[in-house]
Amino acid sequence: MAFQRAVVLGGSRSGKSFFAERLVRDRPAPWIYLATSQAHDTEMEQRIAAHAARRGPGWQTVEEPKKISDTLGTLPEGSTVLLECATLWLSNHMLDDSDLAAETDALLAAIDAFPGRIVTVTSEVGSGVVPESALGRRFRDAQGLLNQRLAAQADLAVLVAAGLPLVLKGRLPEGIA
Repeated sequence: MAFQRAVVLGGSRSGKSFFAERLVRDRPAPWIYLATSQAHDTEMEQRIAAHAARRGPGWQTVEEPKKISDTLGTLPEGSTVLLECATLWLSNHMLDDSDLAAETDALLAAIDAFPGRIVTVTSEVGSGVVPESALGRRFRDAQGLLNQRLAAQADLAVLVAAGLPLVLKGRLPEGIA
């Protein structure tokens, strides 16, 4: 059976975004790119532009840094969505001092209720050094817990390292490796 909920995890520049795009393109276009990033500087603007250029035609971009739970409810039934990324979504909420427990519960409920396919990209941040600051440790811990919950509700969980997918849960669609 094909997956409906997938989570793709990996470190920075691991290839997780590219792999997630391949999973989304396994379904016919149009595809929805639900972006949580915000361009606060030139470097981030360049990253966003590079991602958009790599995706190519067939994608509709919806930008929403925080209220993903509300936004998912407005998308057409049967849509195929790439949510990129849960890590920036979490950062956005932490910087605004949001109620993380309530926001996380709302996000996971919206993903679960979404009447289409959704692939969520998220960063694996717990494999490195212990962050020096209390905020850094709090973020690492919150990200680890969010990733666990995303993977628990997913039909497919894939860790990407050096551009190579390692399936943690479920099965990849035929032709994707």
